[in-house]
Amino acid sequence: MTTSITIGHEATGKPVLFDIEELLATRLLVQGNSGSGKSHLLRRLIEESAGMVQQVVIDPEGDFPSLAEEFGHVVIDGSAYSPAEIEALARRIREHRASVVLDLDGLEVEQQIRCAAQFLTALFDAPREHWYPVLVVVDEAQMFAPAVAGEIAEDTRRMTLSAMTNLMCRGRKRGLAGVVATQRLAKLAKNVAAEASNFLMGRTFLDIDMVRAADLLGMERRQAERIRELERGHFLALGPAITRLPVAVKIGPVKTGLKARAEGLMALPDTAPADMADLLTRDLASDVSKAPPPPAPPPAPRVEEMEDSIARAEERQLDDPRPSVDTSAIVSRIAEIIAELAAEEGIAFQSASAQYQTFLTRCRRERLIGPMPDMQGFRRKFAIAGAGLAELDEATQAQIMHLSGMVDDDLLGPFLVIAKAAHAGETEVDEDALARSYGTSSPGRIRRLLDHLERQGLIVVREDFGGSRTVMVPGLEGQPAE
Repeated sequence: MTTSITIGHEATGKPVLFDIEELLATRLLVQGNSGSGKSHLLRRLIEESAGMVQQVVIDPEGDFPSLAEEFGHVVIDGSAYSPAEIEALARRIREHRASVVLDLDGLEVEQQIRCAAQFLTALFDAPREHWYPVLVVVDEAQMFAPAVAGEIAEDTRRMTLSAMTNLMCRGRKRGLAGVVATQRLAKLAKNVAAEASNFLMGRTFLDIDMVRAADLLGMERRQAERIRELERGHFLALGPAITRLPVAVKIGPVKTGLKARAEGLMALPDTAPADMADLLTRDLASDVSKAPPPPAPPPAPRVEEMEDSIARAEERQLDDPRPSVDTSAIVSRIAEIIAELAAEEGIAFQSASAQYQTFLTRCRRERLIGPMPDMQGFRRKFAIAGAGLAELDEATQAQIMHLSGMVDDDLLGPFLVIAKAAHAGETEVDEDALARSYGTSSPGRIRRLLDHLERQGLIVVREDFGGSRTVMVPGLEGQPAE
């Protein structure tokens, strides 16, 4: 029995094969902007391998239930079951080797994330005798493995990150092969993306995503421009299950899909304006009457109850006066914790979310209650501490921070290292310090970082024939003149 499928074709017409058995051991990451053809690619992969391996699809947008008609996948409506039932379903899926689509389209975003996390955790925790090989496809993976804290509750974020990390990092021994698709690599947790060995990179326009995609494909910056120029449905492929060298592939056709979806432009109705207005306003009152009435407001408390409540509150304030909290001491200690964290060996190589969680844990350990910085504020303070800006006078710090106003959060640390060195009159950038601040040990990524900052007009790089670099920051006093 062959284990390879044809995922698409090269420009020459040569088929591009995908080894499903190798994929089960090495996992896959798909990236591309909205409209680049990610869902089409996933559908092609699922359809071509449907008869080879059990498949589980996590579908937050309701794109994949049509697989049931052609290939017999069982569609599970996530909104119809309780959390305990979702976990029981996951255990039965592993036991009976059923191919399913978990349709989360009927849930709110946070409910989708919690449902998927509990489902994936139950798949992961299945008994050893049920560790059969299964392809686990997660569309819109940046929802379920966010790189930074968003608007979801903290316990939800921890739950879903744990589930996705288990799938990608520890799932192989349990037969789970993760296939994750995301619109932006920058929004996907690094520890989830890093476990994939196969990559299919579609069209993307943002420099930071383009550079990261090129880095995963082993491409130089000048070659990375190809990612921006890819057409819809075209991807750059690399990995042991596909090819050892990057190859451009056009994804082949699919059999299923949303029949109701209209592609391209459609002719508008030729209804006269007066008739259209009549269609919109006719019997509008009857539609309103069919809507369920809003819930009745709770009854207002009686005057006597309000008087008693106010009196008890006043008594508590008089009997148990609370001591004032010295927020300045708390703010100072928080700054010290961030500085200690930034000085630790290897901390810069962790994701921003992991750094932030370590910081919060240490604050809770010391019972610090006060004005905590949010994720964005922490990242800036961490970058400032890591660059050692506290060693400079306040005027210089203010000048450097003013120049850094247009720098992205994940590039702030390297920029501050460069700015501090430039202000001190150093003519060559310390690449070791730059690598630590950027969380990388790749010289290629450092070169691409400097190129990116120069393209943004934030620095000026001069390189002589001997390979030495001089980096200057426009508008910064104290550095040598050109």
